[in-house]
Order: sequence, then structure tokens, then C-alpha cells
Amino acid sequence: MDLSLPNPSWSKDMRLLFDQFMKKSEDGSWKHLPSYKNKFSRRIEDIKVFFPDAKLIKEKISQAQLFPRNFEEGLGFEYAMFHNHAEDRTVCIFQGGPYLQGAPGFLHGGAIATMIDSTLGMTALIAGGIVMTANLNINFKRPIPLCSVVVINSQVDKVEGRKLFLSCNIRSVDEQTLYSEATSKNLCLFWVWFSLSYISLGFVFGV
Repeated sequence: MDLSLPNPSWSKDMRLLFDQFMKKSEDGSWKHLPSYKNKFSRRIEDIKVFFPDAKLIKEKISQAQLFPRNFEEGLGFEYAMFHNHAEDRTVCIFQGGPYLQGAPGFLHGGAIATMIDSTLGMTALIAGGIVMTANLNINFKRPIPLCSVVVINSQVDKVEGRKLFLSCNIRSVDEQTLYSEATSKNLCLFWVWFSLSYISLGFVFGV
């Protein structure tokens, strides 16, 4: 089941933004990226090639679920991502639920970092195939109110061999408030370039 589609827990702002980006997707300039609880076993096997000494517990892998999708509807991470291939840019609309509280009334910094890493990771994944985050720097500007909706903008800034350098920011729905800024360096494990057609086939779903 695609968990990036609207559900009853979504606020009016969340639904409005989703509809706006779905409208933008009609001409092909943007593409909605589905998201599921479970990642495909193929990606696990791919990554094991680069970390052969990793002691994965095989009987547990079948039970594994993507961390941001492991909460009941409306209680944790509610989000949807859209990608613009021409601009190497991904936008994530995010609504953090009550189970993500840090300081009273505000989102936990770790929850914010999770969504930043997930959005940057998806942008890098589309640009460079299978990648892993090597470095992530976040500047928290203002706390994000619990259960509010924010927009995460991520883009590829530079590519050097197997290294992808990206940046992102988190803003309010009206874009007037800057909550966080971040940069990351991702390493391509498979140095290949994927087209969005692979996304539609479900090859790199999971983020």
C-alpha cells in the first residue's frame, strides 16, 4: 500500500499541497514518488556486496520496516515526495504527528533530521543509484510546531565522481518561515545513473 497518499489524519494544508503537486505532475515536470513500509530484498543484497562482513540477521530482515513508516496513521511521519528530474530537485511535504514530540509542543530534532536525511537520500538515490549518506550537516533555525505542515526542498548541487553534494531547507507552507537548512555528501555504491522510469517500476522505492 502506498503510504504517501492522503489519509484522514492529513490536515487541510497537507492535502492542499499534495493536490497542488499532483496538478504539477500532470505535464510530467514533477513526479509523485510512492512510499511503502518494506524495502525490497534486492537492495539489501546490493548493499551487502559492499559490506560483506556485515552480520545481518537473516530471519529478522523479512520483518524489517522502513523507520519513518513504522507508526500508526497520523501519529508519526506523514509525508509525500515529488521529484523534478530536470532540476534534480525533490520536494517533501511533511506533517509530524504527536509521537514525534521533543520539547513540549514541538517536533524532536531527531525526527526533523530523519526527514531531512530521507529527502536528501531520495534525491541522491534518483541521481546516482544506490547511495549512502557519508556526511549530514543541519542548522536548526527555529523549532517546528508539532502536527504542523512544512515543505522540505532538496537539490543536487554538485557531483564529483562517486560523491554527490546536496542541500535542502525546511520552510513553512507560506515559505515565510525558515526552520532548518542542511547539506549532505552521499556516496554512490553503484556508480550508475537511473532514470525516473525505474521509480515508476518500483525499483528504488522505500524512502
